[in-house]
Amino acid sequence: MDLHDTVAVVTGGGTGIGRATALALARAGAKGVVVNYSRSADDAAAVVDELTGLGCVAMAERADVGDDRQVRTFAERVRVRFGRVDVLVNNAATTFRMSHEDLDGLTDDAFARVLDVNVLGPFRLARAFATDLRAARGAMVNIASISGYRAGGSSIAYGVSKAALLQLTRNLAVALGPEVRVNAVAPGTVATRWQTDIHGVTGFAERARAERESVPLRRTSGPEHVAQVVLGLLGMDLVTGEAVIIDGGKHVTY
Repeated sequence: MDLHDTVAVVTGGGTGIGRATALALARAGAKGVVVNYSRSADDAAAVVDELTGLGCVAMAERADVGDDRQVRTFAERVRVRFGRVDVLVNNAATTFRMSHEDLDGLTDDAFARVLDVNVLGPFRLARAFATDLRAARGAMVNIASISGYRAGGSSIAYGVSKAALLQLTRNLAVALGPEVRVNAVAPGTVATRWQTDIHGVTGFAERARAERESVPLRRTSGPEHVAQVVLGLLGMDLVTGEAVIIDGGKHVTY
């Protein structure tokens, strides 16, 4: 897929992996990038400024992917502005930290909210943009997690949601083929603001240093490394229904 003159939608595009992906798409030649956000309005506006500086037509649009009405309205606004969508990157997600042993603490409502955003959210976006993606013979990339493969991560709900997203990727690859390719990226530890908010700058730096000692590539992934894989998958014209793990090789040492 040649990204030159394409229009891309990146959910959760105001920070971290979403921001890095939006900028990478612009550098690769996308003429339009839509930065979706639910809470980070200032961050999304800052990314739009960066994209504009790269010569890209950019817009920031608020929509909670956990609300189907907002998703459908969002999709219509994108159509009005650009008239097409070639790329959809489902990056928006939610989580919280809870011990896996604390089963009573994981309420039905909390579990449902994580599934609603992390699984139904990407499905809603895929459904809303399916016609556009088919017309463009476009591609979709879902941002999953190593937690979808391993019993780890911030909570049971998060791991289950990312495992479901991996399966959704495979099902959508069948449902949207042959016109649309659907793949996923499954990052391990990524140096993002979320990590430092949880662990503190010093705490995360120590955790990352300790992890690097057992990782084959001896490096910690940054958002830009995940964006590299996203763009790589977009460029693979005969690959669909696949997921690429990006964790410096840690998963092969378990």
